[in-house]
Amino acid sequence: MAKHKIKETRRAQTKPSVSATASTTGISAVGSYWLPGIIVLLITFACFYTALNNNFVNWDDDRNFYENALVTGVSHDNFWSNTKEIFSSGVIGNYNPLPIWTFSIEKLWFGLDNPFNWHLNNVLLHLICVFLVYRIVILLGISWKGAVITALLFGIHPMRVESVAWVTERKDVLFGAFYLAALLQYVKLKIDYKTYRWVWIVVLFLLALFSKIQAVSLPLSFLAIDYYMDSPWTKSDFLKRIFSKIPLFALSLIFGIIGIVFLNKFGSLSTDQEITHFDFLHRIFLGAFSFIIYLIKAVIPFRLSPLYPYPASFPWYFYPSILIAPIILYLLYKTYINQKKAIFFGMIFFIVNIIFLLQILGAGQGYLADRFTYIAYFGLFFIIGYYFDYWLKTSSTQSATLWGSAAVVFVVFGWMTFNQNKIWNNSGTLWTHVLNYYSNSTLPFGNRANYYREQKLYDKALADYSSTLKLKEHQPQVYNSRARLFFEAAKGRDTLILALNDYNKAIEYLPSDGEFRVNRGAVYARLGNTEKAIEDLTEGIKLKPDHAVGYLNRSIMYHANGNVELALKDIESYLSLVPGNGDLWYEKGRALRMLKRNNEALTAYTEALKHPISNPGLVFYERSVTNFMLNKKNEAKADLQKAREYKFTGIDAKYQQQLGM
Repeated sequence: MAKHKIKETRRAQTKPSVSATASTTGISAVGSYWLPGIIVLLITFACFYTALNNNFVNWDDDRNFYENALVTGVSHDNFWSNTKEIFSSGVIGNYNPLPIWTFSIEKLWFGLDNPFNWHLNNVLLHLICVFLVYRIVILLGISWKGAVITALLFGIHPMRVESVAWVTERKDVLFGAFYLAALLQYVKLKIDYKTYRWVWIVVLFLLALFSKIQAVSLPLSFLAIDYYMDSPWTKSDFLKRIFSKIPLFALSLIFGIIGIVFLNKFGSLSTDQEITHFDFLHRIFLGAFSFIIYLIKAVIPFRLSPLYPYPASFPWYFYPSILIAPIILYLLYKTYINQKKAIFFGMIFFIVNIIFLLQILGAGQGYLADRFTYIAYFGLFFIIGYYFDYWLKTSSTQSATLWGSAAVVFVVFGWMTFNQNKIWNNSGTLWTHVLNYYSNSTLPFGNRANYYREQKLYDKALADYSSTLKLKEHQPQVYNSRARLFFEAAKGRDTLILALNDYNKAIEYLPSDGEFRVNRGAVYARLGNTEKAIEDLTEGIKLKPDHAVGYLNRSIMYHANGNVELALKDIESYLSLVPGNGDLWYEKGRALRMLKRNNEALTAYTEALKHPISNPGLVFYERSVTNFMLNKKNEAKADLQKAREYKFTGIDAKYQQQLGM
């Protein structure tokens, strides 16, 4: 790989293009451009300041981290085994282990109670991306003025908000940081060839791929850089440049296959009309329409929504959108022939970074997503920055007009971004905003209802569940969610019967879902029907063996029936899935004591105290008693003293006397 690159670089240096010459000047003078870059970062931070006050939302934040056992269950003791599990599994069909790993670190450092630090890290990563864009543009031969325009567009454009203000999209800003850093190294490689830069490129590329599968486009972006920085190509030049990147293309292929396997395994990737609403042919038109919308929103960011649901029927105006293909091809041809390198490079960069995200193969619940443009828009913003710089140099009398126009645009964009962040404040504000545009979609009603239920706003939640079921009756998950509401709010048998009826309906529509059975088992338990409860819990666990709550609830039922051994077995199954629950380690110790396995009980109590626990004084007291039973009086005294320090009030007076305390 290095030999091919040496030949390529020497050729470029023998006959440097205008771009290459300007770039060489840029790398030697980049130190004088720090101040404008810092100003760009400060403006970007100010625009995203409102994101720091946001909470987590129920739009995949739950499944990615705050209900993900690989995040919630991480501890200092299991960190490395947990890391291995993260890198060998996917989340809701996506293989992006590095962001999940950062979530596990944040959980260890900050916990899940304060979202501020999580949001701050997203904003900081975005600032890194903005600064990398600024550096790249300068090294591509544009002055600091054009670089400021490009970096500010990348930094504060309202289409950035979804990638930054949504914690789940850590993968965007994380992959973006590694992707752009690799791009920067490649530009430096083109200007000043050093073999070690290839090492950096490969490492950064791998980190980007582990962050988000979208990084597979990086070798194509390198080809776009080659075109912009090198002399005009011959056919053999193009082939040489492709050949020099074969290892990178191989990495893209490997990770692309991994991504498809995980999506397919989860059921996210399909051309089935039942799942993605439209067949493959229709999705080609849909992709063309999406491409046009992304182009328009780069200039006029209108009607921004966290969700763009598929229309119920295929609109007629999707069909003529396919005409964008010959128009773009003609534009690329003309700019290539006329050596309009900035336009050709910017458009090619945009195309290769958006083409895989046009939902021609469905992998989501929306046909558009603001976050898909995070890297792709660099190409379009580069064109704007390039020509802003060009017009300043060629029309000095118009500089005030140019800067004034830019200031107006940035004030508008900055204000939009500042306010758009607030949409992500909580699940209620998020889904209310979506419903302002898409009131015929079931998903925002259902998710807002779940949020209202969690906030104990039961009347509002019931209204949203009813709206969801009016739009579409056959929704087992909605019946399951409404049943949970009835279960939580129940103060008597009548409301529990309503919950039971909804769980029956959910199971009727989707009998293979183990969660529904587990939840119905909990209703039977509260109704006093232990036999039915155990039956449902057992069936639910059989259908969903990783359902931790199922094991927990069944252990309670077994305890109620006096079957401590079966209860213990279920507690152990629960702890294998959620090892960080201190209260369940305590319950395990209690069960072991009941079975007279005191040495094992002692180990369980000790483990319980390593994790967050609701009543540590009780655990110290129980461990004290267990130590005493094992004739470890000094340890028993020490634990009893600890129980006192935690102000535990259930200490037996006779036991204190026995210890002489």
